[in-house]
Amino acid sequence: MIELRAIARLMDYPTAEVHKNVAQLKQPLLDCPALSFKLKAGLEDWLSEFESSELMDVQETYGALFDRGRATSLLLFEHVHGESRDRGQAMVDLMELYKNHGFEIDTRELPDYIPMYLEYLSHRPQEEAEDGILDVAHILALVGARLEDRGSGYGLLFRVLLDLSQADITVDEFLVQASKEERDDTLEALDKIWEEEAVTFGSDDNSEPCPSAATSIRPNENQQTTPLHFVDASVSVAASNP
Repeated sequence: MIELRAIARLMDYPTAEVHKNVAQLKQPLLDCPALSFKLKAGLEDWLSEFESSELMDVQETYGALFDRGRATSLLLFEHVHGESRDRGQAMVDLMELYKNHGFEIDTRELPDYIPMYLEYLSHRPQEEAEDGILDVAHILALVGARLEDRGSGYGLLFRVLLDLSQADITVDEFLVQASKEERDDTLEALDKIWEEEAVTFGSDDNSEPCPSAATSIRPNENQQTTPLHFVDASVSVAASNP
């Protein structure tokens, strides 16, 4: 699904390349018949503002949204397992899923990073990709609601994901909850988080950490699968060989 690949790029940290070529990335979404006119209009307005803003301002906004606190984290298991040991096993299981379909992680991000997960799904059959979104629909709806409560256009991307998968759950169902939650991105809240111990995975000090490496998930060289490296911002060639 080319729409998932476009969303993965737009949801990832905004690079100069993506910022320069937003028009090419948004087109598959604006052309998608599954999305409502209202949602497309919202995307058009937000991405036009995104495109016209200075890159440093866009990056600063992104960092403030996704790197402070946990409520809007783009790590799926942050919202499911928190700091429990179950999170480590969930990471291992997800990495095994990628591997079984011929992909290897080549990124600094953890395997449950939503843009990475979406990029993986974009290379699966449509029905499987939709099911993959449905599996985490409640997380997407909640994070989307929190983003909208903070006045962020990034929340629109979560609405798009739910619409593409024809999910029964919606962002609107969580807007009231999001408005009542105590913000966890204030200085006081961040101080408490920084005082907590870092999360580690594994049962002892000799356990291997969950691997993370360079920029994206990439196919195993022994598999006949399509590389996921993003060479230019044109969605149509986003999966071409580097």
